Amino acid sequence: MIQESAFNYDGDELEKHIDGFPDTTLLVVGDIIMDEYIWGDVSRISPEAPVPVVDVKQETRMLGGAANVLHNIVSLGGRCILCGVVGGDGTGKAVLERVRDLGCPTDGIVVDSERTTTIKTRIVAHNQQVVRFDRENRKAIGRDDTEKLLEFVSSMGSRLDGIVVADYGKGVITGSLMQGLREISHKSGIPLAVDPNTGNFEYYEGADIITPNHHEAGAFCRLEIVDEESLVRAGQDILQTLKCRSVLITQGKDGMTLFRQGGEIIHIPTVARKVFDVTGAGDTVISALSLGLASGMDLKSAAIISNLAAGIVVGEVGTSTVSAGELKRAIRSKLV
Repeated sequence: MIQESAFNYDGDELEKHIDGFPDTTLLVVGDIIMDEYIWGDVSRISPEAPVPVVDVKQETRMLGGAANVLHNIVSLGGRCILCGVVGGDGTGKAVLERVRDLGCPTDGIVVDSERTTTIKTRIVAHNQQVVRFDRENRKAIGRDDTEKLLEFVSSMGSRLDGIVVADYGKGVITGSLMQGLREISHKSGIPLAVDPNTGNFEYYEGADIITPNHHEAGAFCRLEIVDEESLVRAGQDILQTLKCRSVLITQGKDGMTLFRQGGEIIHIPTVARKVFDVTGAGDTVISALSLGLASGMDLKSAAIISNLAAGIVVGEVGTSTVSAGELKRAIRSKLV
């Protein structure tokens, strides 16, 4: 029932599309996060409790969530505009500064003094995450913030080649916001791609493509994806229920499977040689996929390059990005 996809594409043709990424402009809408990492070593257990004592060596901060999608798009050579909400705090200011440092505008980012900018702090020792703690406000944004976001997106419509929704369940993506984004994408004739959050699937009806992992897909369909039969059932159920054009279910070490309305089901095996950290892998998938579609790739080709990009990023510890050069080298090594 599922067709296995071999890497038998013309590498030169794929690279030609990648060379066109700088002429492509995507707008990313979603939850903006700051990813904080505390790096160290563990050599003993605390005498106070059965927990490791981390000897801190370094601390770093990186753009996360929708902002990491932006970072991935820019790293791949595309143009990107970020749209979301940050708090009127020091972290929010730091996010704005880092977005500007990437050469991207911040006009689409609403500063709401009543919200807290989300920070995810991960403590990592010997390349293993020990614990994570979050500081955030997950309350849905209000009508005023929603209207500001939609007004901005609407004003950008003619300049965009695609809209990417990065939903982390922190309150930015709501039913009314998604309705407005659908109307704008349909009016402008540009694709609407969604990296979903488990509790918000009903918002994504009518999207061009949705990229859940197998846990998210299974949760929405109320089944556990354990084999080909349950995978096919979940993919087809999402297509039918949400009336979206396509669904790409990512399955970690088992690759990803593409479902299309009225089309064949295509499985793309993983290309990752090593998996250190899956943090940010979903961001890389939606970024490469959306850039591919916006640059003129067919859906299957765009899914293949997103799989290659994800294979690169999971080999790194911490939120990471992929460059156009790295993606081209991966194409040359696989499409032979």
